[in-house]
Amino acid sequence: MSAPFLVTERLELWQPHVRDHAGLVALLAPEAVRQHLGARPTSAAEEFNRLLRNAGSWALYGYGILTCRLKGEDEVIGICGVFHSWRGFGTGLDDTPEVGWIFAERAWGKGLATEAARAVLAWFDAAHGPRRVACMINDTNLASMAVAVRLGFVRYGEHDDDGDARLILLERGG
Repeated sequence: MSAPFLVTERLELWQPHVRDHAGLVALLAPEAVRQHLGARPTSAAEEFNRLLRNAGSWALYGYGILTCRLKGEDEVIGICGVFHSWRGFGTGLDDTPEVGWIFAERAWGKGLATEAARAVLAWFDAAHGPRRVACMINDTNLASMAVAVRLGFVRYGEHDDDGDARLILLERGG
């Protein structure tokens, strides 16, 4: 792949590639980045599996997570996309398009998640027709909740994740 899939004012968004593995490991290594994702340590093997899931969503459904880099840079600054999920707890998150984003701590507070997600959702709507897209956010992740609201997502439920976290379930369209 020689060109980004989407380009925004500040970002290049690339489809999953083997070269992303080390960047995913580095992105998810800091505890601060994982604090709203279950906060458990990650590993090279887990991030390899994440890379395969991301590529698999593209291969099977024609949409998925994209690797985000600042324009002209090679470092992975985040991931963002609409992917096909099956969370296994029902309530509108099984067998459905789900939007998600994870960004490096140095990107926080700069609007990069909103910028990336807006571009991804606009592409998704154009390519797949406007339809329902869901997302889930840890109730303590106020920054991501603000991003979701800016993107037009509204709360439709919640889920207790094994007693460790309360997940707020949101949706738009459809």
